[in-house]
Amino acid sequence: MKDSLNRSQFRHFTPLPVQWGDMDMLGHVNNVIFFRYCESGRIAYFDEMLGNDPDIWGGEGPILAEIQCRFIQQLRYPAQLEIGTRTVRLGSRSFTLENGIFKQGETEPVASSRGAVVWFDYRQQKAVLIPDAVRATIREFEVIKPEE
Repeated sequence: MKDSLNRSQFRHFTPLPVQWGDMDMLGHVNNVIFFRYCESGRIAYFDEMLGNDPDIWGGEGPILAEIQCRFIQQLRYPAQLEIGTRTVRLGSRSFTLENGIFKQGETEPVASSRGAVVWFDYRQQKAVLIPDAVRATIREFEVIKPEE
């Protein structure tokens, strides 16, 4: 089954190996592990977009509110992966991230994921507006401009 995603839609990639322990008793990567792959891609993407601002992970910053995954192909050890991450929608207080999980060098993903991310004030414990500087950085970075 094909997905509408392909490698050319992403600028940000996180390389990851499939670990032996990622597999389940059926001999393929367990579905829960795909969420971990997406997390690794998401955090690396945030690190690149937001830099090393110490306030991001304790003051104001992104928090995952929802995530889903579409499993397209089985994945087995050994494999080298590249997790593509991009912002597809920018709202006022939230944005939508999309991941494509690709085997190294392949154009079609083995899985895809979408997640809702809220810009969150960790001190006040509430959603706040995405800073203009963050919005501008994302717009400038993406291959395909996010929907707004």
